[in-house]
Amino acid sequence: MSPRGVPVSGEWLRTGEVAEAAGVNAQTLRYYHRRGLLEEPPRSNGGHRLYPPETVAVLRAIKMAQRLGFTLGEVAELVEAAGRRHGAGNGGLRKRAGAKLAEVERRIADLRLIRESLVQAVDAGCDDLAACSAAPRCPLPFSDPEAGGRMPGTSGVGAGQGLTGVSRGPSG
Repeated sequence: MSPRGVPVSGEWLRTGEVAEAAGVNAQTLRYYHRRGLLEEPPRSNGGHRLYPPETVAVLRAIKMAQRLGFTLGEVAELVEAAGRRHGAGNGGLRKRAGAKLAEVERRIADLRLIRESLVQAVDAGCDDLAACSAAPRCPLPFSDPEAGGRMPGTSGVGAGQGLTGVSRGPSG
């Protein structure tokens, strides 16, 4: 042990070692400290941060949560909730994961509508946005779905129909 009570054996890791093992860079560690995702580690007599090996697992969990769509703010809330419970297993992950799943499913539904519109635009040969928007067969949704307009493929509006869902005639 050092005079500060910090072990100096190989069980403690320096910033670069933790970053490499977790697949992040040293700046990420510092940023996570500022965000409250990681506690500030003790320092060696030479001023180097010394991390316990479990820090690598914490960093990997943070990165996995981000890949699952959680923001760093949401991850911080999960870390804080888990810390308050001291490992009691009720950090709110199940509830938050359920809410994130619902959000992802909504985004997937939106992306499917966007994909459908793009496929229709490609199939219709749309090459010029202004010309396409004026053409009767234009498949692109030029109204705002939030303002009451409908995207193609929803509520009866599809290829060959205008944004009101009414056929534009024999050519459309």
